[in-house]
Amino acid sequence: MPMYAYKGIGPTGKSVNGVKDADSPKALRQLMRRDGIVVTECAPSKAGIGKAQANLGKKGLAREVDLGGLLGGVSRTDIANFTRQLATLIRAGIPLAEALGALFEQTENVRLKVPVGEIRTAVNEGSALADAMGKHPKIFDELYVSMVRAGELAGNLDVVLTRLADFLDNSQKIRGKVQAAMVYPILMIGVGTVLMAILMVAVIPEITGMFKQTGKTLPLKTRFLIGFSDFIRNWILLLIPAFIASVIGFRYWAKSPGGQPLWHAFILKIPLVGKLARKINVARFTRTLGTMLQAGVPMLRALDTAKEIVSNVVLKKAIENAKVAVTEGESLAATLKRSGHFPPTVVHMISTGEKSGQLETMLMRIADDNEAEVDRELTRMTSMLEPLMLILMAVGVGFVVFSILEPIMDMSSFGGR
Repeated sequence: MPMYAYKGIGPTGKSVNGVKDADSPKALRQLMRRDGIVVTECAPSKAGIGKAQANLGKKGLAREVDLGGLLGGVSRTDIANFTRQLATLIRAGIPLAEALGALFEQTENVRLKVPVGEIRTAVNEGSALADAMGKHPKIFDELYVSMVRAGELAGNLDVVLTRLADFLDNSQKIRGKVQAAMVYPILMIGVGTVLMAILMVAVIPEITGMFKQTGKTLPLKTRFLIGFSDFIRNWILLLIPAFIASVIGFRYWAKSPGGQPLWHAFILKIPLVGKLARKINVARFTRTLGTMLQAGVPMLRALDTAKEIVSNVVLKKAIENAKVAVTEGESLAATLKRSGHFPPTVVHMISTGEKSGQLETMLMRIADDNEAEVDRELTRMTSMLEPLMLILMAVGVGFVVFSILEPIMDMSSFGGR
């Protein structure tokens, strides 16, 4: 049954929009009228999101539903939930097209609802599920499509979808832990910077103004504080844009072909941070590769996809070289060991898996171990950062307080004599 994107006026007089199945535009209008909605514009979405936009006009549905940004608003959690529900329905013996229809009806996120409807329509017309999903690469990436295709060929699509959902959940979990660990130090740095800026620009000049009138020689730390405050106050209008420009310039350099390898190599050498970054990337690589191999994806294709999951270009290059060596008949463990970028324990476990014929199981075990270690490292780093940030803030505030109090106490002593 065709799917239509529509725009209309609801019972309360407000504009409404969405997508719905109907045999024809006339049938759609009749269905929506039963719900008290008068359809003012509609267009079939089967032909694609762009065509639906063109038919409705940029100031119509395209603006209100934001179909142009459709693929950018679907989270990995949404995709994981959709994947797990689809696996459950298929395992229960429900035909694929019917399962997709059920998920289409219950999906509330219009940014996911439209692609699901188009996928179901394509499947109804005889297309393979992987091919239909491949038309939405920003939602269903190469890893996802490759595993679905392997599951369809092997006849175990429900098992593959379950593994995919587990993979997406694990990926989101480790990403959430990293983000959560970074929130506290970033927040503390931001608050501390704002407080110190206010002190330097507004508070300290008022307090230290009377010191200059006495004509006495001030303590070194007080003179430093006054000089630093004057510098910040006089140049703050230039310092802020200079800082922003520096951040933008650094980000541009860190993503450039020449700067990215240098920056990523430097990250791997930073104490604690480098070890953590390596473990995160190793966990991503091994879990992706293991998941794809379990689904029946060929080794070379799995390596290609797993390489793209790795964010560090130094490790990505090592995996690329390993793929070339594997193509020539070498073992994966030997080539990874030769790169020098993978921990000996990881290489040894991969070698053991290759020899025993249980490489997929060993890769998943490596991923589990590294994710557990990442979790422990993040917990330890967070517990260390909290008191460290408090100490740094206390030192900064203490320096300001004593730099102001010392000359005041000297003046009081002098007045007392």
